[in-house]
Amino acid sequence: QVQLVESGGGLVQPGGSLRLSCAASGSIFSVYIMGWYRQAPGKQRELVAHINSRSTTNYADSVKGRFTISRDNAKNTVYLQMNSLKPEDTAVYYCNARSGTLNGWGQGTQVTVSS
Repeated sequence: QVQLVESGGGLVQPGGSLRLSCAASGSIFSVYIMGWYRQAPGKQRELVAHINSRSTTNYADSVKGRFTISRDNAKNTVYLQMNSLKPEDTAVYYCNARSGTLNGWGQGTQVTVSS
């Protein structure tokens, strides 16, 4: 199993920025496919971005050009830099780790974009 702990959420004005972090337990972090998902009230959880072991990235169309996912294998941490935030980015953001049969989730961190 893997334990994931997110941090960095909060309240930000439209156009602002936040950086989310997700720290993972385990010694094989470098092989995990790491992802960020989000769930807004009344909506299904959706993929925001993911990054594989070779640091190849993929983004949802709604965040392309605004969000950047990255990983630091030495720190067992994945990041989500969010710029030009919009009210529609408001959601609980979840970190995910996948490898083989492993599929772990963090507890989530709230991001609220509002003036």
